Amino acid sequence: MSSSTLEITKKDGVATLTLNRPKAMNALSQELRRALVDALEALENDDEARVLIVTGAGRAFCAGLDLKEMSAGGEGSREIGGRQNVIGALEAFPGPIIAAINGHAITGGFELALACDLMIASTAALFADTHIRVGLMPRWGLSQKLSRIVGIGRAKEMSLSGNFIDAERAFSIGLVNRVVAPEDLMSECEALARDMAACDPMMLRGYKKLIDDGYEMSLAEALPLEHSNSFVDLMGASPELLAERTAQATARGRSQSE
Repeated sequence: MSSSTLEITKKDGVATLTLNRPKAMNALSQELRRALVDALEALENDDEARVLIVTGAGRAFCAGLDLKEMSAGGEGSREIGGRQNVIGALEAFPGPIIAAINGHAITGGFELALACDLMIASTAALFADTHIRVGLMPRWGLSQKLSRIVGIGRAKEMSLSGNFIDAERAFSIGLVNRVVAPEDLMSECEALARDMAACDPMMLRGYKKLIDDGYEMSLAEALPLEHSNSFVDLMGASPELLAERTAQATARGRSQSE
């Protein structure tokens, strides 16, 4: 399934997608966009890919759309929908997606990270929304998502200046979940992904959907959703199975607290 621009590895229920255009700071060329969409669709029902990690090769996570390719023109060079809608493909994947931000996440690359469920950043990570600098309006949700994560004032500061922020600043404003040393980035992401992948697959997907659907509602609308029939007895588990899993969860909690 891997291509020259996208490397895919699978282990322990976790699939890692590595953007592989390091000389171009993993800019999203047509080829890479199509490879990502194809991979995400193929992995959707793959039991070896219950959780995804998305990262970049080299010093960048992703520098956004390939502006050099776009400026050269050619058929499809400016298309970002359809078979090249990587954000839609990420958002449609039913399992958790962890963005391992190893370096620059700029504009379209920043939007790529925001389409994942959570971000873990290396201390080498840098984030920027440079749409205003290059004269392009966002098309993949950055103008709406960022303010909902970090607050409208901080979002406006980033987007209306085009300035970069480092990993520590990103953590302080709630943009990323953790900041780790570069050499620890993938091991941290893989450990968390394995913890998620070890959960019941139906529960994992159902719980993610429950959180996402409720987040788009007011609290008054979202609370009844938690009690709706679509999420009750998702596993159809017997009392014996529930008791067994409760005991396992308790034992896990004890081991992690020691």
